[in-house]
This record gives sequence, C-alpha cells and structure tokens, in this order.
Amino acid sequence: MFWQEEKATAETYTVPDDVVDVLFKLTCKTLPLDHGDALSQQIIRHLPWIEQEPQAAIHQVHVAESANGWMRPDNPETDVLCVSRRTKLTLRLPKTRLQDAEALVGQTLDIDGHELTVGEFSTRSLSKLTTIFARYVDTGGSEDESEFLHNVHEQLKSRGIQVKKMMSGKLLVHHTAEGDILTRKLMLSDLDIEESVQLQQQGIGDKQLLGIGIFLPHKGIDAVNKKQED
Repeated sequence: MFWQEEKATAETYTVPDDVVDVLFKLTCKTLPLDHGDALSQQIIRHLPWIEQEPQAAIHQVHVAESANGWMRPDNPETDVLCVSRRTKLTLRLPKTRLQDAEALVGQTLDIDGHELTVGEFSTRSLSKLTTIFARYVDTGGSEDESEFLHNVHEQLKSRGIQVKKMMSGKLLVHHTAEGDILTRKLMLSDLDIEESVQLQQQGIGDKQLLGIGIFLPHKGIDAVNKKQED
C-alpha cells in the first residue's frame, strides 16, 4: 500500500510555540549601521547561556524607511541608524528561556559608544507564511551569486527541504572581532508551511547570534496567499 498524507494547510496548521521572538522595548537615539558584533557581545555579557542555546538568535536592529522619503543609510563606515520609539530589540529564543531573558531588562548596552537601554518585553509567534527571507546570509567568503545559491540549495537539501524558488540580494560586509563576514540577502518562496517554520526556528549557517542567517516572514510579495496569516 502507498499512502501519502496531505500537506498541512494554513487553516489546519498551528505554529508550535516552543520557539518565539522576544521583543524588547528600547531607549536609544542612534546605532552604528554595522552593529551586529557589538550587539551580540553585549547581550552575551548579560545572557551568557545564549551561546550554548542552539535555537537562539539575536536580530540586528532594523530601522525601516519612512513614508516621508527618509532612506535607510547603507554605508557602514560612516552612517548611523536613527532609532525610533517603536523600534524593538528582538531575540529569537526557546520559550523555556523567557524567564532567563528577563535579566536583560533594565540593562544599558554599549554598542560601540551608542547607549541602548533595554525595556520590558513581549513575545510573538513565528509565522506560517511560506515566503520567508533573511536580511543576511553568510556566503562563506564567495562573491559569486550562482555559487552562493547553489551552496544554499545543497545545505537545505541536506536538511530535507526542497527549495522551489530562491532570490538573493547584493553583497554586504560585516566587520567583527573574528574578521569580516560577507553576506547576501536571501528570499525563499513556495515552501511548505512546516519547512518555513523549521527554517525560522533553526535559521541557516552558524552565525545567528550576529544577526546572520535568521529568517523572517515576507509579507509584501504578491504570491503570498493572505489566508496564510491569522
């Protein structure tokens, strides 16, 4: 007998809550554009257990472009981010670590000379959207886009994920104490819901504590069925 179960649909699938995004309020005027390494070091200082937590990730602080024409800067050597009151500091953590994460509340972090004070937090479930993207994915030092996409395809294939559609973005250099890291933006589309959630929980690569290899839902693409979101 051959028996194949139907894939879960957005209407029937419930996103597991064992890994969640933890969104901290913050008080901060400006941050360096290239702040992933400094932010990681400061958070590890206050939450040392995070280095041994395989599903932990530290999102880099992202400030969106505004509707009044302000453009997000793109020169990491000279530009800074102007942080609004609505901006959050986000960690992706196992739910069992929420109480431990409270140690970050009230701390003032020194991000290369820029003060960031951490406030109270709330949690957010991962998404069931089947189009996801990572702002930064490690290229392994390669500048070749075709090689990058091939390597990503092979990595995901080894995890049982059959990628149907991929799109990469421009190269970006991140400066860290361990050396420079070359990354590209990556979007994956037409995943199964379970695959999407798996990638959000686990990321890609081994640099999630630097904000690299973290997947987010992509809500602005026409192909996304609005019914996928509650």
